[in-house]
Order: sequence, then structure tokens, then C-alpha cells
Amino acid sequence: MLIVVARCELGQWEWVTSEAVDVEIERTPDPERRRRVRFLAAHAKHSVMVGDAEIQRALHLESWGIAAYDALHIACAESANAGVLLTTDDRLLRKCKGMAERLRVQVRNPLMWLEEVEWHG
Repeated sequence: MLIVVARCELGQWEWVTSEAVDVEIERTPDPERRRRVRFLAAHAKHSVMVGDAEIQRALHLESWGIAAYDALHIACAESANAGVLLTTDDRLLRKCKGMAERLRVQVRNPLMWLEEVEWHG
């Protein structure tokens, strides 16, 4: 993630966060992890507010079997026209791989995505 943050700081990529991320960070029980995640999220240049469109899309994604918060993260990424949503959640990655053609954003593991972007352009 530090490489991703560095590339965003250099202006090569744009980091977008959302109100849903903020809520999830605040729900993190471990204070040290919460502090680290807040630090990373502070590097985002834009934040998507959760509105009716994001909620409706999240509900639609939930109907496909995606967990509520995950669906909201995807809906916000789609709303921002993000090229990729990075996650280390293997369950979500497996779920999204099977429905990639129905999503309007790629959902990828950060390391795998970074290797692809760095080495395959």
C-alpha cells in the first residue's frame, strides 16, 4: 500500500475514499490499526459521499450476495468512476471475480494489481 500511496502523492494516480470508508475506520476496534488506517485514508484527494444512488446500487449488489459494507464500498467506487477498488479481503475478491462483468469497477488485491500495473503497463 505504501507504493500506491507514494504514486498517489506524486500525482501519478488518484486516491478516492468514501464516507463508507470513514464509518468503517471508526468501527475498527484496535486503536493502533484504526490510527494507521486513518493515516493512509488521509492521503485520498477526493471522498464520495453516500447518497441515494450509492445506497440503491449497494442494495442491488447485496442482492447478488455481496456483504452490506462491501457493497457500499463498491457502489462508492463505481460512483467515483474509479478504475480499481483495492482490497485484501479474499472472500470479496473471490465473489467479485465471479461477477466482474456486472461490476463497473475492478476489485483487485493491491499486490497483484500493483505487479500487473508495474510490470505489464
